[in-house]
Amino acid sequence: MSEKSASVLWTGAGNAGLGQVSTESGALQDFPYGFASRFGDDRRGSNPEELLGAAHAACFTMAFSFACEKAGFATATVDTRAHVRLSAQGEGFVIDRIALTLKAAVPGLDEARFQEIAAAAKRDCPLSKALGSVPEISLQATLEAAS
Repeated sequence: MSEKSASVLWTGAGNAGLGQVSTESGALQDFPYGFASRFGDDRRGSNPEELLGAAHAACFTMAFSFACEKAGFATATVDTRAHVRLSAQGEGFVIDRIALTLKAAVPGLDEARFQEIAAAAKRDCPLSKALGSVPEISLQATLEAAS
């Protein structure tokens, strides 16, 4: 069993407030976020959707690599991107789509088996399961030649 933690300190009210995200591991330490980095063009901070996308991509990538290994194939490279869409709904917002894009080089793996493993990894990764209320989680998987 594994349990990890993160914390946020928010100061100020609403749109003028600013948050700082920290993780137990120290990978993020007082990392800024706020209204401008979530809904505006402030690129100095992060936002919850970006962090969720990073977490989902990391979890899926690891699940895919482990699934390949279990099937007898060693991954050479696995590159995953997650695009998380936040949409207005009523007076609030909802995450209504996560689009995963996978590019992987896996020597000896054919296209059909690659697609099967990728789909299973998307279905079985713990974050995909945790995000089950998101109406659309798509996957575009491309098998690249191993160099």
